[in-house]
Amino acid sequence: MNSKGIELDPELSPKVESAWLFYRFQALAPQLVTLDYTSNPGVKVPYEVISSMPELKDNPFRERIAQVFSQDGDGNMTLDDFLDMFSVMSEMAPRDLKAYYAFKIYDFNNDDYICPLDLEKTMIKLTRGELTPEEVGLVCEKVINEADVDNDGKLSLDDFQNMILHAPDFLR
Repeated sequence: MNSKGIELDPELSPKVESAWLFYRFQALAPQLVTLDYTSNPGVKVPYEVISSMPELKDNPFRERIAQVFSQDGDGNMTLDDFLDMFSVMSEMAPRDLKAYYAFKIYDFNNDDYICPLDLEKTMIKLTRGELTPEEVGLVCEKVINEADVDNDGKLSLDDFQNMILHAPDFLR
């Protein structure tokens, strides 16, 4: 049942949402994405357009989000990329899926670890540059010391997910 008290078919709801997201995608670049999407299903909307969306434009991680979800890694998105991004950003997405993609977004050098440099970049973006380099260094050191289970000086996906379990508000 939706907020207006209307009984929704659970099989129909994802289809309606997908259709709505298609029209959202198409409206971003109508000159590129035709309503007859089957004529060019591989069309990509450029990062510059994606990053201007209300959901991303003020997010300090907008570039990384687009890079992580785009097949080309440059932030240019196909419809499938766009649907994947919105699925993960949805409140309905499982917490472990959100944690996985948060990890990927914070892994700036794409080496499957969050190293001290990745963590530093993350902290600078999260605080929008309001901390001194010394403060950023102290926070990063504390995070590594507390979350690095295997003491290798970097966070693996397992380390990160374990940290998230102890910070339930992290992914809200």
